[in-house]
Amino acid sequence: MKRLSFIILLVPVFIFAQQKITLEDIWQKYAFYPKSAQGFNVLKDGISYVDIEAGPDGAETLYKYELKTQKRGDILVSGSDVKYENRFLDLKSYQFSPNEDKLLISENKENVYRRSPKANYYVYNIADKKVMQLSDKGKQMFPKFSPDGKKIAYVRDNNLYIKYLESGAEVTVTTDGEQNKIKNGWADWVYEEEFSKADYFDWSANSKFLAYVRFDESRVKEYTMDYYKGDLYPEKYTFKYPKAGEDNSIVSVLVFDEDAQSSNTVDIGNNPDIYIPRIEFTKEAKTLCVQRLNRLQNKLEFLFADAQSGKSRVVYTDESKTYVDITDDLKFVGNKGFIVSSERDEYNHLYYYDLNGKLINQITKGNWDVMDFKGFDEAANTLYYVSTENGPLYRDVYSVKLDGKNKKRLSPKIGSNNFEFTNGYKYYVSTYSNAGTPPVYELYSINGKLIKVLESNTELINKMKTYDLSTKKFFKFKQDDGIELNAWMMKPNHFDSTKKYPVYMYAYGGPGSNEVNDGWDGFDFFWHNLLNQEGYIVVCVDNRGTMGRGRVFKHSTYLQLGKLETQDQISFANYLGRLTYVDKTRMGFQGWSFGGYMASLMISKGAEVIKTAISVAPVTNWKYYDNIYTERFLRKPADNKSGYEDNSPTNFVKNIKGKYLLIHGDADDNVHVQNSMELAAAMVKNNIPFDFMVYPNKNHGISGGLTRLHIYTKMLKFVKENL
Repeated sequence: MKRLSFIILLVPVFIFAQQKITLEDIWQKYAFYPKSAQGFNVLKDGISYVDIEAGPDGAETLYKYELKTQKRGDILVSGSDVKYENRFLDLKSYQFSPNEDKLLISENKENVYRRSPKANYYVYNIADKKVMQLSDKGKQMFPKFSPDGKKIAYVRDNNLYIKYLESGAEVTVTTDGEQNKIKNGWADWVYEEEFSKADYFDWSANSKFLAYVRFDESRVKEYTMDYYKGDLYPEKYTFKYPKAGEDNSIVSVLVFDEDAQSSNTVDIGNNPDIYIPRIEFTKEAKTLCVQRLNRLQNKLEFLFADAQSGKSRVVYTDESKTYVDITDDLKFVGNKGFIVSSERDEYNHLYYYDLNGKLINQITKGNWDVMDFKGFDEAANTLYYVSTENGPLYRDVYSVKLDGKNKKRLSPKIGSNNFEFTNGYKYYVSTYSNAGTPPVYELYSINGKLIKVLESNTELINKMKTYDLSTKKFFKFKQDDGIELNAWMMKPNHFDSTKKYPVYMYAYGGPGSNEVNDGWDGFDFFWHNLLNQEGYIVVCVDNRGTMGRGRVFKHSTYLQLGKLETQDQISFANYLGRLTYVDKTRMGFQGWSFGGYMASLMISKGAEVIKTAISVAPVTNWKYYDNIYTERFLRKPADNKSGYEDNSPTNFVKNIKGKYLLIHGDADDNVHVQNSMELAAAMVKNNIPFDFMVYPNKNHGISGGLTRLHIYTKMLKFVKENL
């Protein structure tokens, strides 16, 4: 503080001249939007890359560069050559074929759900400069080149197709696809949302087999939303959405045999009430790995199936008394074995098994979690991963040998580090940020030598210097049960410890999440700085159930979502209220989605300490939410009535004493507006005053056009008037 005061005394004109953040800066001008390393694409040789630049004729052009020397070579593709029916296609969406002799380009992309865009796709042949439309019968989804680069599989209208690129012929793999009934190769809504995957088909290594999952949604109940488009009657959109305890899609796994031109069914067992969260061919072309998960989600099995006969065997099982997470950490090691992550020793670590499911060795060990498995370099016998070994606030990249020896920390900076490795593991792209620094993208050789700064975000960093920004102070807090929690605080500009300030608490708080990180926080960082400008202290604490601290901490909320989380947040509020510079009569809480659920509990169960709350798109009773997410943590409503009712905000509205703002998008396909309507009905029934804002035609993100500006203007006004 002395040094800061000294600066203020010496250069008061500089301080007073600094700008103030406005909502228009954040949500209309997007003045603080960081850049990324777009267009940069390393080729499969691992020693060269392409980048999009303006060519001699001004058109978007793909140039080839040497990674080591940064020497620019010849033009690989000129945008002026990529033309279809007298119009130029936008190269920015390009994707190489496996042989890098073709480009896949999209246009007119539109999102169906969170992870399922559909578009018109085109294939550009680099040698003859010809463009082929993938299909003229409707937009396509998830186009995937076969490993030999001669075919592309894709979904159209719930069916799966294969396009032969030499002849232009289209082969129909399935014919029974039907809206709200049968989906082939495309996940149903709940799989896409909760298993973080929308495309469910995979090519074999020899390009002869195409495995896919068929979703029979016939028995899944429907949810309908209204869209208001200025017509006399609203447009209704109906889709399949299984709520907690309700029926799921019946799934089956099939393999299309190119030689036989027919599909074989894989044996996945006789129990239809299961999940198939992943399918993936091993490196042996005829062996498909099918991941099978029981309805309780506490037993995960890997089945190895023969692509032609469909016969399968269980080679790996991971069980828990609570739940088992689904990841993309499975990596096959030649024809020797596979690497997989598990929390079986109370922390998430990597394990090496042979192809019969026998454990060879545990690769990583310690009281910390592997957060991301980045890959395995077979030639060097080396794995790369991101972990919380230096604490849950940080992310660091490490290497280790397959036998668990020779572990090395590779990331030199403290903060949030991530590496993406090129083919052959000769180079990697490093992404680094911390709480006050936007992402920096750099290219390194595998020995750690900097080759090129891909994007420094210097423009944004310099712009930030013209604002009087607050910094995040990280600290630990011991809650009432004696458990230490991680938190951060951002104090108002020109903070005066002799004054008392109102407090704006912010959290997400859901299972396996993290908000207290020394990493870039995007728009929230500037929103919270704007609140600091207005004289508010902004704070956040990661309650029990969040990630990076092992299985016991993360799974402690099992069967009672909201209970311990609320206790921790109330305990934190009480702690803050004891600080000499905090006005404990002016403490508020804001959250979105699970955080909105927390805000609703804080204004009701925590009514003695929380005087103001803003709840955006909240779950208000878990029985209204989807079954995969909800049952993972609570089981079915019939099996855990107290877990659903004891922490439902709708059951505690009588406790609300403070000012409450409820916000929802009425076209939220994820957390249905039904949640807020039921909560509103309960509040009206009990004559509890509240403010309610519904955004027409907006989904869970409540965005598009000036929507974010509108919602944050509403929130800021509410905070200034009530906190």
